[in-house]
Amino acid sequence: MDIRRESAETLRNKCSACFRQYNKMEHLVEHMKVSYHSVHEPKCGTCRKHCRSFESLREHLIGPLPKVECARVFSVRGCSICLNIFDSQAAARYHRSACQYSRAAPMPKSSTGGRTVAMACKMVGGGSDGSVDLCARVCLIGEDETVIFQTYVKPTAPVTNYRYEVTGIRPEYLRDAIPLKLVQRRIQDILCNGEPLWKIRPRSYGRARILVGHGVEQDLERLGLEYPTFMIRDTAKYPPLMKTSKLSNTLKYLAQAYLGYVTCYLGYTISLHPLIFCKMLKNCPSIPFAGEVQNNYPAWRQRELERMSPEELLALSASDYYCWCLDP
Repeated sequence: MDIRRESAETLRNKCSACFRQYNKMEHLVEHMKVSYHSVHEPKCGTCRKHCRSFESLREHLIGPLPKVECARVFSVRGCSICLNIFDSQAAARYHRSACQYSRAAPMPKSSTGGRTVAMACKMVGGGSDGSVDLCARVCLIGEDETVIFQTYVKPTAPVTNYRYEVTGIRPEYLRDAIPLKLVQRRIQDILCNGEPLWKIRPRSYGRARILVGHGVEQDLERLGLEYPTFMIRDTAKYPPLMKTSKLSNTLKYLAQAYLGYVTCYLGYTISLHPLIFCKMLKNCPSIPFAGEVQNNYPAWRQRELERMSPEELLALSASDYYCWCLDP
């Protein structure tokens, strides 16, 4: 038997993104069809391995079983908050001093808000056992981190549990609260910004604002509001911020792990942290990307794809989610 032929047949094909290896090139092509690797995935600064989420990258660098060489470099020149690796120890030290988020006092109200608005709600309990969520407070802040709108909301049903340990709300705070209908109108005006709701379309949403939050769908449901899905940026559902098991992380964990700050349950800070995540990810380098799931590996190109190198296959791959770094 020809030894060279045998070694060529048993040569494993390696994915350029996640470094998985396959015995046959056709298996690597099948992997690329379902993995949706892209430049928008978090990457290790040492070995350049792509990770599906920041949680996976954290495990790769400082987890229970990290990659030894990457962990060694990261311990010297890495930032444990943003997970970036720098060229020198001095650069890493300088960066760490500025990377941790330090909360300033809430700023005065602003009549503007920029292109992005963050929203958070506090829920009290209704029903016989206090398990029914009723919106009792809402806070909206703008891109400049100023409070646009903040108010207590009159619950639409009797409150049986104020959840004071979490919400900080007492019965007297809701006696003169604004009715829900007025709050709905005010929030809708802020989000649409003069643009009719029916005119808002993907890539051409006029003056309407992007809504940022954590668990936004639940907040909108409790407020009785509707807003287009493509205008929502939810830190609970954004793939790079989710767990490796594809479940949502809590806002408290995200703030502590990636902002270096222990959050408190104030309306301002609960709104602020998702906004900061959105701004951080928006500042990442971006490339032209349509934002829809695309199959760039059609069956009729199978033979052509199998002749490509792993790097060429990766260049064809597109993400299966819209990256926030592409927001205007």
